[in-house]
Amino acid sequence: MPVPFSYSVRNLWTRKLTTMLTAGGMALVAFVFAAVLMLAEGLEQTLVETGSPENAIVLRGAAETEVASVIERSSGSIIEVQPEIAQNGLGETIAAKEALVLVTLPKRSTGKPTNVIVRGVGPHSLELRPQVKLIAGRLFRPGSREIIVGKGLAENMKGAHLGGSLHFAMSDWVVVGTFDAGQTAFSSEVWTDADQLMQAFRRDAYSSLIARVPGRHAFESLKQRLENDPRLTVQVKREMDFYKEQSEVMSKFIRILGIAMTTFFSFGAILGAMVTMYSAVANRIREIGTLRAIGFSRASILVAFLAESLLLGLIGGLVGIVCSSVLQFLTISTVNWETFSELAFGFRLTPAIAGYTLAFALIMGFMGGLFPAWRAARLKIVDSLRQD
Repeated sequence: MPVPFSYSVRNLWTRKLTTMLTAGGMALVAFVFAAVLMLAEGLEQTLVETGSPENAIVLRGAAETEVASVIERSSGSIIEVQPEIAQNGLGETIAAKEALVLVTLPKRSTGKPTNVIVRGVGPHSLELRPQVKLIAGRLFRPGSREIIVGKGLAENMKGAHLGGSLHFAMSDWVVVGTFDAGQTAFSSEVWTDADQLMQAFRRDAYSSLIARVPGRHAFESLKQRLENDPRLTVQVKREMDFYKEQSEVMSKFIRILGIAMTTFFSFGAILGAMVTMYSAVANRIREIGTLRAIGFSRASILVAFLAESLLLGLIGGLVGIVCSSVLQFLTISTVNWETFSELAFGFRLTPAIAGYTLAFALIMGFMGGLFPAWRAARLKIVDSLRQD
């Protein structure tokens, strides 16, 4: 017959200090494990949510980023009149030719320079990005050296506040508005008039063209026509797929590095659980012999001690998840490896990450308790009862 589960719970409660210390070590490892996954998830979701499933992005054929892409003016004129592109109530195609440049701006906190994306946008760019909302000031005037700044950038860059100015392309650009793009990469960008930006940087070509192409059939038709057009050398992607690809390298690196690091730390937590459980076995040898004498099998003893160790892992995992959930209130910034520009994003806790963290903590508990539980189950009844 099995040992009652309450027996394992009471034994942990009796050893409060060792229970707290062992569970605390597991909680720390679980916290780091969850934080790493949340960091990678936050980065990936920030970039994925930047794109819209109804938008298509057109880039130069071999380009992997907008910064490295070139769309000639003549090519842009051909692309934006394709029949698959949706029209608004005024009969205008919902498409925008955009230009991207990287500029170096000083951080507000340290004064050190960092790369920032300046996006030259067209009249329909805001219509294509409904998540972008102007929260202060006004829009820039076309043809002027005025800019609007993403909320994430306005908080981190010197001179990026409303009414301030940023210096690039040998000119001062006045900040006339601040926009909020939610948890997307746009919040780390500067927007201005595309033609004015191209003139300032002496460029005669755009970086990309964004168009509203709802429906899979319309997108596939547009993609096939443009990519097979001998006048063009372009590739067409769903905007959401494009930004997802942008996040893959960095998020994969964070996950691999984080899991390797937490696996290393977990050996310490497993060792702590093992020492705790070996100590429990040593202090309860006569008790184990009594349980065996009154009819509990070796398997029941094994399960009872494993249950104690798994409970330690469960407690540690839950505490680690609760503590890591606080990280969702933080926003950090780093360099986007694809564009080498500043990118602000936050930690994100999902049910899947919580499940992985809990499973990881239970594995630590199982590994830490397996050998002590096996030793307890192998004790002989006579030798155990004779123990002082």
